[in-house]
Amino acid sequence: MRPDRHARSMLPIPDRRPPGLTTYDAKDPETSYPPIEPLLPPEGAPNVLVILLDDVGFGASSVFGGPCRTPTAERLAAGGLRYNRFHTTALCAPTRQALLTGRNHHSVGMGSITETATSAPGNSSLRPNTKAPLAMTLKLNGYSTAQYGKCHEVPVWQSSPLGPFDAWPSGGGGFETFYGFIGGENNQWDPALYDGTTPVEPPRTAEEGYHLTEDLADRATSWMRQQKALMPDKPFFVYFAPGATHAPHHVPKEWADRYAGAFDEGWDVQRERTFARQKELGVIPGDADLTVRHDEITAWDDMPDELKPVLARQMEVYAGFLEHTDHQVGRLVDTLEELDILDSTLVYYIIGDNGASAEGTMNGAFNEMANFNGMAAIETPEFMLSKKDELGSPESYNHYSVGWAWAMNTPFQWTKQIASHWGGTRNGTIVHWPDQIADKGGVRSQFTHVIDIAPTVLEAAGLPEPTMVNGVLQSPMEGTSMAYSFTDTEAAERHDLQYFEMFGNRGIYHRGWSAVTKHRTPWVMLGGNVPPFDDDLWELYDSSTDYSQAHDLAAENPELLAKLQRLWLIEATKYDVLPMDDRLAERIDPAAAGRPTLIHGDSQLFFPGMGRLSENSVVSIKNRSFSVTADVEVPDGGAEGVIIAQGGRFGGWCLYAKDGHAKFVYNVLGIHEFATVADAPIPSGRHQVRIEFAYDGGGLAKGGDVTLFHDGDQVGSGRVEATQPMVFSADETTDIGYESGTTVSRDYTAASSRFTGTVHWVQIDVGSDDHDHFIDPDERLRVAMARQ
Repeated sequence: MRPDRHARSMLPIPDRRPPGLTTYDAKDPETSYPPIEPLLPPEGAPNVLVILLDDVGFGASSVFGGPCRTPTAERLAAGGLRYNRFHTTALCAPTRQALLTGRNHHSVGMGSITETATSAPGNSSLRPNTKAPLAMTLKLNGYSTAQYGKCHEVPVWQSSPLGPFDAWPSGGGGFETFYGFIGGENNQWDPALYDGTTPVEPPRTAEEGYHLTEDLADRATSWMRQQKALMPDKPFFVYFAPGATHAPHHVPKEWADRYAGAFDEGWDVQRERTFARQKELGVIPGDADLTVRHDEITAWDDMPDELKPVLARQMEVYAGFLEHTDHQVGRLVDTLEELDILDSTLVYYIIGDNGASAEGTMNGAFNEMANFNGMAAIETPEFMLSKKDELGSPESYNHYSVGWAWAMNTPFQWTKQIASHWGGTRNGTIVHWPDQIADKGGVRSQFTHVIDIAPTVLEAAGLPEPTMVNGVLQSPMEGTSMAYSFTDTEAAERHDLQYFEMFGNRGIYHRGWSAVTKHRTPWVMLGGNVPPFDDDLWELYDSSTDYSQAHDLAAENPELLAKLQRLWLIEATKYDVLPMDDRLAERIDPAAAGRPTLIHGDSQLFFPGMGRLSENSVVSIKNRSFSVTADVEVPDGGAEGVIIAQGGRFGGWCLYAKDGHAKFVYNVLGIHEFATVADAPIPSGRHQVRIEFAYDGGGLAKGGDVTLFHDGDQVGSGRVEATQPMVFSADETTDIGYESGTTVSRDYTAASSRFTGTVHWVQIDVGSDDHDHFIDPDERLRVAMARQ
């Protein structure tokens, strides 16, 4: 092996030209320069493929004993290693930022998701420039880099089409190619996509057979083939994070139908079956115990009989979704094999970025946004039963019951968000690298964590951890390379100290012991009894003999518990966990949370063609009176189409022209639709169209009266009986002069939504009354200047 001549601890690698003879004439025989060589990592550096699924519990996939068939995972496990004590952070964005940096999630500002960021360093959602991402390190060392799928690491105030793009994958994230979505989740049938930093539309519709996970696999396999065709000597780093199987659980019906009847006996029976299968496979110790069901989780037998067919179908859809996702991962593995590089590629298959999600309430959800708005009661058992056959389809935005999430985390306690217990943080993981791993089909039980991946990849590539990146001194990575365990089943674990924390749920692992305390329940979005932190009850488990955290030893060993509690506090101080923050609603409000916002004041002006504006890019109209005024030009014969729309099929509002008449629709969760239509058509020529909404007040989610105006003259009135108080959508946006994604109203489609006249401008005003019902040029200037 040739010695590496590059000084790789400083990135970019400095250009250092050795001194020598410089001739006057290039034809001089003394003229000599070494040939230009492309930058490559050290000889033998492998291709790297990291696959990160979303919201998959330890006990979901068949490769770890679960009911959802995952033949690709089984194939990789048969040729590699299964890690049964691999851990995440209990939530998606924190796990992803930890994976991409090799640092604890609070160290990189991601104590929770970006939408609840605060001004505290550990929760700011801002990655310090002293902690460069792995992709940047690999790119600057000569790797080709590409990411496909979900990016939930962009601070919300930087997620508009104007960036800044420092935190985007292809901006400052180190990925030369990015195709996917920005945010926590997306509609699998009709996603909001970006190619790099440019918004793009899906290549097909759902009716034409489109599905996001398939699209991502198409793109990733095409890129890998092209990279090896053009740069066969250059290794690649591909990060495939499809966003599946996060809700909404969207999958072609035939995949869900494969599981018809499989879950009719409920989640309690399923846990017993999974537990037995896990022992049979040897993925959990033979002496492990199955943890008990907590009182907060209803027994299957106690669920309403009329709801059970819906509950069973929820799980059939989820199982089909996971199998479908694994199939798309299989296409990537097949491509590696076709290119004859599978054995020389380091593959990480991380089956979940946290435990299974319990954000769907005990009844599950047809539209998960109902619970996020504190309106889960709107989905009655009768309503759910009427929607049973639509689950998983483009008509739904569905999530399964808490009971299924609990079952998918077998044999552990609790679920996603609960960082204290393994149900929230332990995810089955497979490592496949036949050129370096001889123990094919082996199981590894060393304690490992998602922050260990980055240092493992660097060690595998023969690369040093950089001390300087782009002129900034780097802090050390906080993870531990897992490479030592690749060749030695019995090797002593090297990652023997790890804290956990999420919304006050917290724990610590140290040398075989874990001390934990659950602080809040994730499916209780509003209300609930959250105790003071000092009143939380801590539990103690001996992980060397109690794999599943089934036997609490706190009463028998209070001194050790106190020692571990103190150690948690030390680690929490070290890694910016403090101050702990268990607030929810307060953190949704940027002003209360202390994070920047694009929107200032009570008015916002929009211009035609603006679109893909996330909710954080638009003044909030929720729980208050507001008006929307549009300056439009209507051709002779009238106009059709969208003037402005926010949200989509599963919640939002829009002002548009239908049969020449102005129409305002407020859509509550895709369940109730309230429409107000003008009595007269919009006249031809240039006019102002205005809607005023007078909020009833007296609390959240109330209704209000709607009035329509042309040029200040009333032309219609109506009523909205209820509104969404917290969020319209996680993925739908605001568009001017058209509507992307799914549509608020069924009167038009995205393809037919474009306004046939001209929209000159649209203005939203909130919390104030304008009794002129008309906006003059001076007022427009005032609004524009107020935004400077």
